[in-house]
Amino acid sequence: MKQSIIQSKGFWINIALIIIGATMPLWLTVELSGLGSLMEKLRKEPDGTTLMLAAFALVLLNTIRAFPHYIGALLLGDELSAHTGKGWIKFIVPLTVIPLVYLIINGYSVLNYHFGGPALLLLLSIAILHLLGKGQLRPLFKAFILTQLLFGFQWLDTVAFLTAFGFGGGPLSTEVKLIAEQLGFNGALSFYSLVLCGVSFINALVLTIYLTVSEQKRKMRQDLDIARLDMVESRSGREALHLVHDLKTPLSLMEGLNSLIQMKTEDPEILNYTNKISSSIQSTSDMVSEILYHEKKNWCTLKTFIEYVRANKLSESDTIYEFDLKADDRIEIHINKIRMTRALVNLIDNASDAVEGQSDARVTICTEMDHPGILIGVKDNGHGISQENIEKIWNTGYSTKSHPGVGLTFVKSVVKEHGAELTIESEEGFGTTFWIHIPKERVRDENFDH
Repeated sequence: MKQSIIQSKGFWINIALIIIGATMPLWLTVELSGLGSLMEKLRKEPDGTTLMLAAFALVLLNTIRAFPHYIGALLLGDELSAHTGKGWIKFIVPLTVIPLVYLIINGYSVLNYHFGGPALLLLLSIAILHLLGKGQLRPLFKAFILTQLLFGFQWLDTVAFLTAFGFGGGPLSTEVKLIAEQLGFNGALSFYSLVLCGVSFINALVLTIYLTVSEQKRKMRQDLDIARLDMVESRSGREALHLVHDLKTPLSLMEGLNSLIQMKTEDPEILNYTNKISSSIQSTSDMVSEILYHEKKNWCTLKTFIEYVRANKLSESDTIYEFDLKADDRIEIHINKIRMTRALVNLIDNASDAVEGQSDARVTICTEMDHPGILIGVKDNGHGISQENIEKIWNTGYSTKSHPGVGLTFVKSVVKEHGAELTIESEEGFGTTFWIHIPKERVRDENFDH
């Protein structure tokens, strides 16, 4: 179930970062940072050492002040894009939020915050990171790379010959460059700044390549694990299908012989037995069809389905399971009983893993009415799923355990085959509930022997 974006912890953390960035000049002042005293000393007794220290302090202050809203805008764009499924949002959010923060700061600050070259380069870098890192770089990796670029590009504000191109238009940057010119340190300051900018840029570039390749390798290993598992399942599945298909021959023979007995006798007791045999053969034949054909569905009472799940899973487990069956067990659902059972068993396995090792471990199988359908749920009292991971669990291969996560992928495919819906309710520290909403149901006719 898609969680509302305003319920996401990540969303509010990113908003908080942007607010901190917009208000930081109010409390992280030039005087508090130590830059004020350096500038005062530079004005009274200008020298090369004080100039370099003041330039470094200025770049560091600008980096720290810019860090929250740049990173917040980057991560907020990723968060909204992932939630809505619209890739363009991750580009629009930083392009909107970052200039807006500059406007807000300039609205209350006596110092003019210059939206110049470094800001434009950083916005371009964010766009490039999104393009190059699409599907490869995690948002936090992008944030780490952007931090490197943020520090590097701030040095360009102290390069004298770049002033004409929109770099270093703020009052402090301008003053530092004027004093450097008076001291004859323009060349030295520019060289010093370009070297540090280059080092940061190269470091960010190497980091981008390394993290991208690492992510690619991780995904390749994950895909290989899934492919290997699919191959094993496919081979086992084909063998099972051949065996199941071969069951049709003896079933047909049994049905023929049973019909012949019915024709040869009028004994009521024998006919009663043969009718039960015929009913059992038909049920077995339906099960064979459900195994062989995914699209094959039959009407099945809720009671029969829950008992079938119990027989296929719960009776083999040491875990104590609870039942909260609020729906009328006479209600019939239109399902492929074999595949739906496998799907529910996968959810039960996940729930069992979630409570493993707990002294008060509980796994509850639930049913509820949800006209015109039925809700079938699996609830656990484990640690729950974090808001960061709640969307990732649907991705093929994602798992919080050591083995590749394919269980939920299978569950989703079965649910989709039934025109049903799979939702999740989870809260950290309180457990998780998966709900399968099956839309087709009918009340069983008591006079009909299903």
